Amino acid sequence: MAEALKTVISQSTECPVCLSTFTDPKILSCSHTFCKTCLDNLLECQDNCQIRCPVCRAVTQVPNEDVGKLQVNLALKSLIEDMEGNPQICTNCKSNDKPRAAVYCHDCGKYLCTSCLNKHSQWEDFIDHEVIAMSEISSGKVSVRRYRKCRKHAKEDEDYFCSTCRRFTCFRCGMMEHKDEGHQVVEGAAYEDKHVKNIEDLKSKVDKQQSCFQKYIDFINEQRKSVDNAKKQCTSDINKAYDDAVRHLTEKRESLLREVNETTDGAEKELESMKTTAKKHINQLTTMAEMVTNKTKIPLDMDTLAAHDTLCEALREVFDQRDPDYEQPKKSGIKGKSVKFKRNVGVDELGLGKVVHVVERNVALPTNKTFNEKDVSLPTYNIDNVKNVALPAKSSMEAMVSTPDGRMAVGCCKGGISIFSPDGQLQQTVLKDVKIDGVGFLSDGRCVVTDTSNNIKLYTPEYTQLNVMFKTLSRDESGDTDLTVDGDDQIYVSYWDANKIQVFPTAGGRAVREIPCNGYEPWQITSYHGSMITKSLDAIRLIDKQGAEQHELKKPSRDLYAAVSQGNTILIAKVEEDEGLVNIDEYTNELRHIRNLVNDYKIEKSGIHWCYLQQYRSGEIAFCTSDRLYIFRLK
Repeated sequence: MAEALKTVISQSTECPVCLSTFTDPKILSCSHTFCKTCLDNLLECQDNCQIRCPVCRAVTQVPNEDVGKLQVNLALKSLIEDMEGNPQICTNCKSNDKPRAAVYCHDCGKYLCTSCLNKHSQWEDFIDHEVIAMSEISSGKVSVRRYRKCRKHAKEDEDYFCSTCRRFTCFRCGMMEHKDEGHQVVEGAAYEDKHVKNIEDLKSKVDKQQSCFQKYIDFINEQRKSVDNAKKQCTSDINKAYDDAVRHLTEKRESLLREVNETTDGAEKELESMKTTAKKHINQLTTMAEMVTNKTKIPLDMDTLAAHDTLCEALREVFDQRDPDYEQPKKSGIKGKSVKFKRNVGVDELGLGKVVHVVERNVALPTNKTFNEKDVSLPTYNIDNVKNVALPAKSSMEAMVSTPDGRMAVGCCKGGISIFSPDGQLQQTVLKDVKIDGVGFLSDGRCVVTDTSNNIKLYTPEYTQLNVMFKTLSRDESGDTDLTVDGDDQIYVSYWDANKIQVFPTAGGRAVREIPCNGYEPWQITSYHGSMITKSLDAIRLIDKQGAEQHELKKPSRDLYAAVSQGNTILIAKVEEDEGLVNIDEYTNELRHIRNLVNDYKIEKSGIHWCYLQQYRSGEIAFCTSDRLYIFRLK
């Protein structure tokens, strides 16, 4: 009877959640007791302000979301402390004065003293029993498999399980009570094996979903990093714009002062001259007067099975949740990755510019019905508001690109780069002795060109040649070339006859990689947010940096020319050479039409069907033929 009582007490001191002896036992409002740590975990998995009891499922409100504030089961805590203070005694000895246990036999389910262990070891049937030293049990390295004793038959183990009642039973109870009532009774070991397998299956599914959500977290971290990079870039752009504004204001001031001085110096000289003349006249008068008069004048965040069933249900609820919605963090991540800085040029320059949101590559822009012109569209243009400028050298234009300071550079195969202001004024001609085939500018202002011999040359912002050599294809094996520079300052050179694009670092040397152009000649190339825009005879293609075609626009019998707008859309000019008409339209990054900007503008015919399209930073669209530069200005 004492042994049975001790077994009941031992089972009563086990937490139904962790199956270990209670530590810091806390009572819920339903009177069930659990370890504080187990309740902390349950609170975290639920809603952080209340706990649903794993045994009876009653809800307990947690004061201030702190499990430590729940009532302590003082009687149970005292019982556990008394048990821990008394050493385990031998459960095999028959005497009342039982010695301390030295080992525990898992197969017998008994604690054995040294004497009982010696007898146990000599019995042939017990040789293969699993015996564990008490030191290993007390250290926590191994756990003890406890044997349940029937409450009606104290000497019988509860080694059968009734699936109908959801409880363990001894053989006699199972046959006499449960079977008579039609209950399903199985061996306890078989039930335990099935239970363990179910737990392992749940653990496997939990591990899989944990991995799924870890990938989700990694994706969110990537989006946050992209947003942070955008923030840093925007901050850098603003600081640079500020520095540029100060420099430009200083230059403007000096220019105005020079203009003032030039204007006033002439007048001062004239006045001084007049003053000198007047003084001379006075002197003459004085001299004459003295001569006449001889006078001088001087002028300054219960039940074991019931608890575990509840936990299993909770786990199933977790992995039955739908997969994570990547759209939100993606939106959240796209939302965070789109911020840019746009400077003011020509309008309120002291305001520096404004922060705008533009749609990046692989995010389709809206159609005409929902397109927000305030965010990403261009201003409207009028064919009556066009500046028509003759190029300095006729039939020799080979390249055109916007300069770092917002002007337009036109390259000539006969030699030189002519730089025009937004209002069409030819302000500067540089590299007059270099036969230009392509032009680009690096982020630090350096100029890079290809000449008619396919040589790449690098110049300072002041157009002084640098001693950097590039290994390009020869003109005989590659044909004509074009050039563009991406946001990472990599130099791209297209070869018409070789049908490929080579990528060079600014440090010079050989190309670091090649991009194949399958089935078409890359006549013109333009870098576009990690992609490339290529122009062949009658097609514009958007390709990735491995050469895979993403989108294509074809207009048979028309020459097409593309450029990137200041709003990060794509501008395409369609030229009907026979009629001499130009149409300029705005497209999304999927080459879907947005709207027409310039309609049927008549240009002067030229002998060479070769044009270029660009946009000034200040908004004007520049279209250049071999002979003339057309600047379409705002209404």
